[in-house]
Amino acid sequence: MLGRLGPGKGEIRLETLLDMNHDLVVLSKELDWKWLEEELSPFYADQGRPSVPIRKIAGLLILKQLFNESDESVIARWIENPYWQYFTGETYFQKRKPFDPTDFVLFRKRVGESGVEKILTLSVKVHKGEEKAEMVQMDTTVQEKNITYPTDQKLASKILFWTRRIAKHSEIKLKQTYDKEEKRLRRQITVPSRQKGIEQKRRAALKRLRTIAGRLMREVESKLPDSLRGYYAPYLLFFKDLLKQKRGDKNKYYSIHEPQVSCIAKGKTHKKYEFGCKVSVSRTVKKGVIVAMKCFEGNPYDGDTIEPTLEQLERIVKPLGGERPKKVVYDRGGKGRSKIGDTQVLTPSRGSSKMSTKEKKILRQLFRSRAAIEPTIGHLKSDFGLDRNFLSGTLGDAFNALMAGAAYNFKIRLREIRALIFYLWQDLCYLLRRLEAPILGLR
Repeated sequence: MLGRLGPGKGEIRLETLLDMNHDLVVLSKELDWKWLEEELSPFYADQGRPSVPIRKIAGLLILKQLFNESDESVIARWIENPYWQYFTGETYFQKRKPFDPTDFVLFRKRVGESGVEKILTLSVKVHKGEEKAEMVQMDTTVQEKNITYPTDQKLASKILFWTRRIAKHSEIKLKQTYDKEEKRLRRQITVPSRQKGIEQKRRAALKRLRTIAGRLMREVESKLPDSLRGYYAPYLLFFKDLLKQKRGDKNKYYSIHEPQVSCIAKGKTHKKYEFGCKVSVSRTVKKGVIVAMKCFEGNPYDGDTIEPTLEQLERIVKPLGGERPKKVVYDRGGKGRSKIGDTQVLTPSRGSSKMSTKEKKILRQLFRSRAAIEPTIGHLKSDFGLDRNFLSGTLGDAFNALMAGAAYNFKIRLREIRALIFYLWQDLCYLLRRLEAPILGLR
C-alpha cells in the first residue's frame, strides 16, 4: 500500500526531526533535481496513470547504490530513515512504502542506458570544474554476473531441468525422465574420490549426462504440439548449441538465463577467469571523479574500448559545458592507439631518444599517478556493487556500472561536506574560546 502524498493528521515535518547540517541534507540541496526531471521527462508518456515522481525513484536508486542495498532492502530502510526520505523529496515523515520494488525494474526499462547517463552527469555536476578536465585516467575491469561457475555438468543438468519443465507445461508424457540416473551421474562427477581410474569414470558419466540431455530434448521437440512449437523452438535450439560446445570453441555460452555473459581472463593469480562483461572506467586526475563507465559485450581488446568510452564521456560532460579531454593516460593494454581524434593516448614505453630528460620524467610521473585508478576500481567493487551484478541482461550491466560510478562521485562529495562541517565547527570553537579568554582574565 502506498503512503499519502499530502500531510495528514498527526504527521510530523521532517525539518523538525533532522539536523539540517547533515551531509545527506546538504547534498540533497546541492543536487539539481529540476534539471534531472527535465532530462528524464521525455521517457514518460503524457497519458495514463501518474508515475512515481522522478526525484523519488532516482533518489532511491542513488541511495541503493550508495549504501550497496537491494531493491527490497532500500525500500525497507527508507521507511526507517528520515534522512533518506528528505533526500528523495518528502516533506512529512512517511510510515508506508513509497512504491513497490518492482517499479525499479520498470524505471530501468523505461529510461535505458541513455537515461541513467543523466544520473552520472548529475553526479559530475556537483564537482565544479571536473567536467572540463583536459586529462583523464582510463582502465578496464570485469563486472561479474550473478551466475554460478559454469561447468559442462551444470549446464547439462540445467538443460535437463528446463526440458522437463517444458514437457510438463506442454502436457507431454515422456518415455523416461532420467531423474534418478541424473542424480547418480552428478554424484559420480562431483563427489571427490581417490578411487583408481576415477577420472575416466567421471568423463564417462559426463558423456552419459550429455547423451540423456540430448535424448530428452529430441523427444520433447518431436512431441511438441504445433500451437507451442513456435514459442519453445528458440529455447530448444539454444539448448542444442549448448550441448554442441567443445573446450576450444569461441563465443561459448556460460549460462542459460544470462547467455550474453563472457569469459574474461585478466591475469589474476587468485581468479584466473571471470564471467561477466568488460567495463571501461574513466576518472579525472585532480579529484578522481568518474566521468565515464562504458560496458562492452564479449572480450574486446583494451585499446578498442578507448574510443567508445570517450564518446560516452563526451555525452556525459557536454550538458555541463565540457568536452573531450586532450589526453588519456592508459596502461600497456592500450598499445597501438596513440591518437583518437584530437585526443592523445599516452601509454608506458621506453620513450623516444629525441625526448629530453625532463619530458621523460614528466611522463614517468603521469604513468605512476595512473595507478591511482586501481584503488578506485577496488572501491567501486567493494562498496558500490560493481563486484557482482544482480540485474539481468545487457541493460542491467550498463545500469549497474553507471550507477556505481555515480554513487562513487556522490560519496566523494559527501566526504567533502563532512570535512567542511568539521572544520567550520573547529573554527567556531576556536573563536568562542578566544572570546571567553578576556572575560576569564586569560591571555
